[in-house]
Amino acid sequence: MSTHDHEHDHGATDEGTEEEARRDAERELRKRIALSQVRQYGDPVLRMRANEVEVFDAELERLVERMTALMHDAEGVGLAATQVGVARRFFVFEHDGVDCVLVNPVITKSDGESELDEEGCLSLGTVRVPVERVTEVVIEGKDATGADVRYEFEGMPARIVQHELDHLDGVLILDRTDPASRKEALAKLRPRLLLSTR
Repeated sequence: MSTHDHEHDHGATDEGTEEEARRDAERELRKRIALSQVRQYGDPVLRMRANEVEVFDAELERLVERMTALMHDAEGVGLAATQVGVARRFFVFEHDGVDCVLVNPVITKSDGESELDEEGCLSLGTVRVPVERVTEVVIEGKDATGADVRYEFEGMPARIVQHELDHLDGVLILDRTDPASRKEALAKLRPRLLLSTR
């Protein structure tokens, strides 16, 4: 899942402005490199249902580390394994400044009101569409070592884990939005799709 664009305060000094411009350029480059490693709309893996993780080993831990770094560089708040071409049931996300992973996640309780809000996705470029989700969830699974974990989320964190869990089932935000928003989003995505297949 992608974040909203960040606002930047620009310093008063020329030196500060140059330094900031250099940092912004570096951040933008890191973001572009990270996004080039995230599967984009049209890639068949994004429509696959991921398989349960059965082995908790060093390879899984390395994948979790790589995906967490990618998520940060791409300025996202969540990233599912299918988005990096790995058809296994886990995703990484950030919560209160802490990096988390959920392996074989299952929502065991969903509560609260349904709320409509805009969502973006690292696999859909700049596309943002309104998606209705429940505001409170309990989600359980394992961490990268195979230990049981359980989270109770409400608001944005609840939305993030629902979004990432959808990815593991091959479901995109395009499938959860209204027909008019979907049509508008596809109009933006189709030209990209044609370019990427040439």
